[in-house]
Amino acid sequence: MSQFSKKQKEARAKVDRSRTYSLNNAIEIVKESSYCKFDETVDLVVRLGVDPRHADQMVRGAVVLPNGLGKEVRVLVFAKGEKEREARDAGADYVGSEDLVAKIQEGWFEFDMAIATPDMMGVVGKIGKLLGPRGLMPNPKVGTVTFDVERAVKECKAGKVEYRVEKAGIIHAPVGKVSFENEKLRGNVVALIEALIKSKPSAAKGTYIRKISLSSTMGPGVPLDVAEVSGQLL
Repeated sequence: MSQFSKKQKEARAKVDRSRTYSLNNAIEIVKESSYCKFDETVDLVVRLGVDPRHADQMVRGAVVLPNGLGKEVRVLVFAKGEKEREARDAGADYVGSEDLVAKIQEGWFEFDMAIATPDMMGVVGKIGKLLGPRGLMPNPKVGTVTFDVERAVKECKAGKVEYRVEKAGIIHAPVGKVSFENEKLRGNVVALIEALIKSKPSAAKGTYIRKISLSSTMGPGVPLDVAEVSGQLL
């Protein structure tokens, strides 16, 4: 019995795995091979020449995609007093302190990103084991632990994407929706690749960006020409 449906086979047939594609061509193929009734997310997967087991080769950061993610981002802010009001005025969906911690301890996770002022991290630390595995723990390295709450909230709402290299040296991040115009997807991909290049650890040796692939949620991965994509930014 085949492990792929008829639509999956048709989608996979559009990609020649023996070659790589320019970014423009890859975007076209990702759109053409999308067969779901919902607006699929377009994902970028980058294999880096780093060993994340070594602290000096860790790649982590965040970038605000110029054309957003095409979805409403629910932002939670841990803050008190003036910063609580600042968060609400900036458009945060949920703002609080111990009350939100208690709610999360009960199993509530109806938010996409979490921000905290530095003075709240002692409280937030109590639920670190709940937030961490879900990628929701505020972190100063990606700008989500800050007193500049207004800026942090607006960046998250605008399409801020956090990235962190996995054990196998892979970065996986969304760059938009299939319904986006080609140029918007291209702009988001370039912005993310540029951020990764800027995040290159000094300890990284040899080829830094080894493989890049673009795909929709259910579609096949389309291998990109690394030299064509990264060469524009170096």
